[in-house]
Amino acid sequence: MSWPRDDAKLDRVRASMAEEGLDALVVRAPDNVLYLTNFWGMKGYEAVVFPGEGEPVLVCLDASAEDAERMAWTSDVRFLRGYADDDPRPPLARTIELAQEAAREHGTVGLELSLGTQASDRMVGEPTTFTHDWFHAFGSEVADATPLLARARAVKTKQEIERMRLANEIAAAAMDYCREHLRPGMKESEAGAMWNGFVHGAGTGWNRRVELALGFSLVWSGPGIKTFTATGDLPVQEDEPTLFEIWVCADGYWCDHTKNLCPGELRAEYAELEHALSAVYERALAHCRPGASLPELDRLVREGIAEAGYPGQPTHPIAHGVGARAHEPPYAHQAGGGTIEEGMVLAIEPGIYWEGGGGLRLEDNFLVTADGVEKLSAFPDGVVCG
Repeated sequence: MSWPRDDAKLDRVRASMAEEGLDALVVRAPDNVLYLTNFWGMKGYEAVVFPGEGEPVLVCLDASAEDAERMAWTSDVRFLRGYADDDPRPPLARTIELAQEAAREHGTVGLELSLGTQASDRMVGEPTTFTHDWFHAFGSEVADATPLLARARAVKTKQEIERMRLANEIAAAAMDYCREHLRPGMKESEAGAMWNGFVHGAGTGWNRRVELALGFSLVWSGPGIKTFTATGDLPVQEDEPTLFEIWVCADGYWCDHTKNLCPGELRAEYAELEHALSAVYERALAHCRPGASLPELDRLVREGIAEAGYPGQPTHPIAHGVGARAHEPPYAHQAGGGTIEEGMVLAIEPGIYWEGGGGLRLEDNFLVTADGVEKLSAFPDGVVCG
């Protein structure tokens, strides 16, 4: 889908480039390509040369010419062939050459030298990573642009928030659908497929504003609820939560939630666990105001969980940014730093897990405003029964 050029976002990036003395950024991670040009590629062979002044250059496959014309905010698009009968090299070699040519006139260039993870392209099955040659293709006057891009992306523009609301709407609608159709005895994998199918089927074309919606899920029920495990074939329990760890990607912008359904009446021990975890969750949300400490957010959540009788939990992060990736800076970590700023979108996700299986996690995405936080999903937190 075409969105108007987000000058607020691009001007902020250029201001940071000027402060750091960078003449251009050369990026290849699909989420950064999307962030700077609105183009979400198919295979990860794309690159962008984004100058401090002038028109950016988008490098992409010639098969994506129609997509680039429809999506991209730049008119300077240079195409590479995926297969060239006169050039047997892999396509990434041609990407490098076109990016080198576009960057040649610039002095100090910023590359994603410390990029740890990246959002995938629209194919998502095979994330494409660049080789040694990419990082040595732009001379010696290069700097690490990853911190600059992380800072810029942490605070969302009005357009970015609008795009993330679409992903949140789709995720909530998919949960409403699953609430109606989840049945005891259904396999966890069947519940996950039901959720994913709704996201892709109904989310693509959502309100005529989403070109492609993709869903990603981990689903566990009752004793199957654990951290960092794959969805299995255990049956959905009638009186225990079925936990949906879910992401929606709508044209490159994401949401990240954890929602809980129970087809019948929730067992008493789970109701007690929900009560304890909800108190920690509310305490975390009350903390999330402009100027508040990110390390303190992590500390207060973990202290609250310890006070509830579960010290050392959870093993996963309890808060992170969401935007052009499902997990992106900032992260709340006691060993880190930083403050919460107005315009950030944070996933808050405290969890408590029982030895041997079972437990609960609460998670939604929250826009930080001057007065506190705004929940972006309409689907309830806690365990939704019946």
